[in-house]
Amino acid sequence: MPAERPETVTEQSVPAPLADTMPYRVATDVRALRGFVSAGALARGLPPDRVELLTLAISELATNTLQHTTGGGWVRLWAESGQLFCDVVDQGPTRALGRAMPAADAIRGRGLAIVERVCDEVAVLTSPGQTVVRIRLSL
Repeated sequence: MPAERPETVTEQSVPAPLADTMPYRVATDVRALRGFVSAGALARGLPPDRVELLTLAISELATNTLQHTTGGGWVRLWAESGQLFCDVVDQGPTRALGRAMPAADAIRGRGLAIVERVCDEVAVLTSPGQTVVRIRLSL
């Protein structure tokens, strides 16, 4: 009997061996990162309207990494069992999910709230020296 897909992204603990990976270190890398995510998601069958949302989410997470850590990070992208997974990995502090959208006149603070609203599921996985924000979208 084949294994069933894990119920949550936190149970999906290991990226598939065919995951594509791209590092980012500085703000000018984010544009190329958006292209990497967009092309990879389209190639794996994510509809174009959802590709735009995923690209926005990854851009927000990468920007947070660059604003709040010193070492940059990397993105992993893979698909399995009709699901697209994308990890944003860095050495920064754990992120708090479940945030409300800030007031309309707030200058900052929308990134994680946007990510949670545009993706099917978002989880934060931590280990010593590493934080992974894992996103799942149905294909």
